[in-house]
Amino acid sequence: MGNVVNSGTYRTSLRDRPVKRVLVRAAAGNPQRGWLSFDHTTIPVALGRGGIKANKREGDGATPQGVFHPIRLWWRGDRHTRPRTHLPIRLITPQDGWCEDPKDRHYNQPVRLDRGVDGDRLARADHLYDFIIEIDQNTRPRIAGRGSAVFLHLARENWGPTAGCVAMRKGAMLRLLARIGTETKIVVG
Repeated sequence: MGNVVNSGTYRTSLRDRPVKRVLVRAAAGNPQRGWLSFDHTTIPVALGRGGIKANKREGDGATPQGVFHPIRLWWRGDRHTRPRTHLPIRLITPQDGWCEDPKDRHYNQPVRLDRGVDGDRLARADHLYDFIIEIDQNTRPRIAGRGSAVFLHLARENWGPTAGCVAMRKGAMLRLLARIGTETKIVVG
């Protein structure tokens, strides 16, 4: 009679692990709209008003082409329950902002707006930034004028283009958050 061995290892479903790759492509005939795909899931997204460009510049409205990694989730805890994700999470406070001035030493970094610093306010009155996936676009090295505040965030009701980000509906964002981690590659283009 064979022996039964209990191994003590915990088996997780593949659906509980972060995906290795997320792909973002422009839609045929409309460079301001696109598709985000991962693990047999495809969701519609809004892209930058300048489409996807390899040579991203500050203010061009383009979504940068390239391979990026998520860094963290910024989340409005005053509006939503904590989402399930493999990413580190940071609550958005009224003082949180993002520096978009290429002449500033804090360019393309989070800043505290209560210290007399200018920047894009993350605690917006609308819901676009209720969930922000920060990515490593123009971070190592940071090059002045090569683009800042490129995020994955929520889309406008009319699916209007972004200033260079990738935007989606809340349900799609929650599905994506449950499946990405810091090792996930986000391939745009």
